[in-house]
Amino acid sequence: MTPSTASRETQIYRSSAHRRTSARRRRWLALLVLVAVAGGVALWLGPGEKALREITLPLRHEDIIRQQAREKHLDPALIAAVIYQESKFSDRTSAAGAKGLMQILPSTARFIAKRSGGTAFVPSDLATPQVNIAYGSYYLRYLFHRYDGSKTLAVAAYNAGETNVNRWVARAGGARSFKTKDIPFPETRAYVESVLRHQKDYRNHYPHELGYK
Repeated sequence: MTPSTASRETQIYRSSAHRRTSARRRRWLALLVLVAVAGGVALWLGPGEKALREITLPLRHEDIIRQQAREKHLDPALIAAVIYQESKFSDRTSAAGAKGLMQILPSTARFIAKRSGGTAFVPSDLATPQVNIAYGSYYLRYLFHRYDGSKTLAVAAYNAGETNVNRWVARAGGARSFKTKDIPFPETRAYVESVLRHQKDYRNHYPHELGYK
């Protein structure tokens, strides 16, 4: 065997060895990815499911939500979805002055108090989950009645106000023909779509907590 032949065979051997090493690395990498994915699925389906839901789809005060849903004839998942959209279940005050879990403006709260007979109401009461969810649920029921049972219009008005929604309804030719696509405000349109989507999520993921089972 000449030196040049030996050199070529050595190169061929090294190239083959490199390919085998690369193939083994790819197999190990694929195996690690598979294990990671399987672990994630197991975490979601196993004990970690609740912990993950707490982050991605939190739920608090479900006893109050169930109570208000019964009293106001609302879907508890809808109340939960509005709370999620408004505050992610975190008590806060917005730059506009909206307060609490369902982000109720003091002016709206005074309107609700007057209609519902809450003569002792003061704006600071909105920091109490019981009062805040009760007033937010009352307002949702009022909006459902105001717009002939249209969930799209009720949720849109919760976000953008009755004045804007009344204008949109007139432009669309009435409440019955109104669709989400008829909402001209991108923010409100996205708000309605998110609330309706999360209503389904809450119903699917919290059937016991929200009283479906």
